[in-house]
Amino acid sequence: MKKYLVTGAAGFIGFHLSQKLMDRGDQVIGIDNLNDYYEVALKEARLAQLQERDSFSFHKLDLSDRDGINALFAAQKPDVVVNLAAQAGVRYSLTNPHAYVDSNLVGFVNILEACRHNETKHLVYASSSSVYGSNKTMPFSIHHSVDHPVSLYAASKKANELMAHTYSHLYGLPTTGLRFFTVYGPWGRPDMALFLFTKAILEGRPIDVFNYGKMQRDFTYVDDIVEGVIRVSDNTPQPNPEWSGDEADPGSSSAPYKLYNIGNNQPVELMHMIETLEKCLGKTAEKNLMPIQPGDVPATYADVDDLVRDVGFSPATPIETGIANFVDWYREFYKV
Repeated sequence: MKKYLVTGAAGFIGFHLSQKLMDRGDQVIGIDNLNDYYEVALKEARLAQLQERDSFSFHKLDLSDRDGINALFAAQKPDVVVNLAAQAGVRYSLTNPHAYVDSNLVGFVNILEACRHNETKHLVYASSSSVYGSNKTMPFSIHHSVDHPVSLYAASKKANELMAHTYSHLYGLPTTGLRFFTVYGPWGRPDMALFLFTKAILEGRPIDVFNYGKMQRDFTYVDDIVEGVIRVSDNTPQPNPEWSGDEADPGSSSAPYKLYNIGNNQPVELMHMIETLEKCLGKTAEKNLMPIQPGDVPATYADVDDLVRDVGFSPATPIETGIANFVDWYREFYKV
């Protein structure tokens, strides 16, 4: 049994991860600030399920609260930390940039410092496919350069990877960054397209379809994301003895530092996602076709070769299965 500290435990991925860790016998300390970026009632409903279990304890805490974070780490001494708490969303970053600095930069350095001073054995943290930015080479590989982000959200996630590498190099803290690709599924985030579309279609409202439906996303089902996180958390990174600064590989290091993509490795056009959703709902959507929004990238596609090689796992849930599961949950939860 390991003691995990999961930040963002009342969030979409944090909730599912905490459940799965407890299912296999681990102890979970959850922290979340329960902010109102999206409906707090959904976060509280997730949290209520977690708090039914004896192996879960919860602390309402903001990552930017340095003293609070330090006190919690000193008291609990977690074996593994999974940092999922972050200000998410590309579009929100256009209008609320300071939220990303407070949570994703100040908050992350507080986590790094707490791990360093409390002998945490492994820090796993959420990065994002958004870091690939203007990169046009498909599929996206962790061995590609990601120096041209197109949103502050993406820049903050790239910064997390750089900050983590610094702590791996200076202090020998093992860190693994996970670039998630468009996560969806039951208990999902209300600001994501699948949730927004489902709500609008059931209420008889039109949906906004950006880039005229030509967007491609590597939609990744939440159970696959969680399986990847757990396998990676059990696989503490080691320094790569073959790494050289002469031909610096961005995906590994001479320090105990690693990056992985977790994506379905099978991009889906937005229009196909909408058609699948329409079938599951038994309703046709009225569509507002619109140009691409600032900060968005037209396509994402994950190269997961390193994940397969190192932990023997590749996400594979078909979008038809994942959307059907989401719709079943949505109808039950919202009594529609």
